[in-house]
Amino acid sequence: MAESNFVDYVKIFCRSGKGGAGSTHFHREKYIPKGGPDGGDGGRGGHVILRANKNLWTLIHLKYARHIFAGHGEGGSSSRSFGKDGNDEIIETPIGTVAHDGETGEFLGEITNDNQEIILLRGGRGGLGNWHFRTSTNQTPRYAQPGEPMQEKTVILELKVLADVGLVGFPNAGKSTLLSVVSAAKPEIANYPFTTLVPHLGIVSYRENRSFCMADIPGIIEGAHEGKGLGLRFLRHIERNAILLFMIPADSADIKKEYAILLNELAQYNPELLDKQRALAITKCDMLDDELIAAMKKELPDGIKTVFISSVTGYGITELKDMLWEELNR
Repeated sequence: MAESNFVDYVKIFCRSGKGGAGSTHFHREKYIPKGGPDGGDGGRGGHVILRANKNLWTLIHLKYARHIFAGHGEGGSSSRSFGKDGNDEIIETPIGTVAHDGETGEFLGEITNDNQEIILLRGGRGGLGNWHFRTSTNQTPRYAQPGEPMQEKTVILELKVLADVGLVGFPNAGKSTLLSVVSAAKPEIANYPFTTLVPHLGIVSYRENRSFCMADIPGIIEGAHEGKGLGLRFLRHIERNAILLFMIPADSADIKKEYAILLNELAQYNPELLDKQRALAITKCDMLDDELIAAMKKELPDGIKTVFISSVTGYGITELKDMLWEELNR
C-alpha cells in the first residue's frame, strides 16, 4: 500500500433523515361524502450506519466525503398508506475502526468483525396519521403527528490496525527490515529516523501452510505519550495487537534502559497495554559472535522471552517465528 494512501483518521459530518409527517385525510367516494379518517403514517427517516468491510484497509475513501446525509421519510397519504422510509446511509470502514463524537469525545462504538454494523445516528420516526386518533367522541380528528426531526453530529473515525504481532521499538531498530524479510510487505527502508510514517501489515508464512499477521508500527521516542515524534498518532495501533515484539539493536548502549523507556511510554499512554504478551528481539546481530551473545544474555531484561536475530543474514529468524507462534497459541 502506498504510504500516501494510508489514512487512519477522518472527521465527518453526519445527518440522519427526518421522519415523514402523518396524513390528515378523510375517506371520500362518490356515495360516501363523509367517510372516516384514513390518513396514513409517515415513513421513518434514514439511519447513518457504520459497517465493517474486511476488504478495506484504510479510511482514504472517506477523506474527501466529509458530509454523510441520510434520506428523509415521506409523508403518509390517503387510504392508510404509509410513507416510504428514508434511505439509510451506510459508511463502510475497515475492521478495527473506532467512532467518537467529534464535539464531546464520547465513545460511540467500535467495529471488530466483518459486516458488523453500528447505528451512529437514528432517523426520526414517522408521525402517526389521523386514523390513529379517532375515538367514539371524536370521529373526525383533523390533526396528525409530525415526523421526528433529524439528528446531526460530527463523528471522528479512527482506525486501529488489527494484527497478531506488533513491532515496537525506537526509530531505526530494524522493524521495517524484519517485516520485509519475513513477509511480502515492502516498507520503505533507509538509515534515518522515522522512515516509516504509516503502519505496514505483512502476512508471515509459518510451517505447514500456517501464517500470522505482523504490523510494523512507526518508531516510538521518549515522550511519545505526550505527542512527541509520531507518538499519539500511532500508539493507538499497538492497542489491537495480540503480542508486542519489542525490538532493540545489539549496538544499543543499554538494552535494559531502552526496554524500560519503551515499556514506560506504553504504560503512560494506556496501562492496559502492559497486560499484553511481550517478547524481545535483539536485532542487527550479524556482527556478534557466540561469546558476545552469551555475555549480552546476562544483561537482558528479566521476565521476557528473548531471541537474537539478524534480518540481513537470516540469523535467528526461524527461532523468532517459532517463539511468536508458540506465544500466539499459548
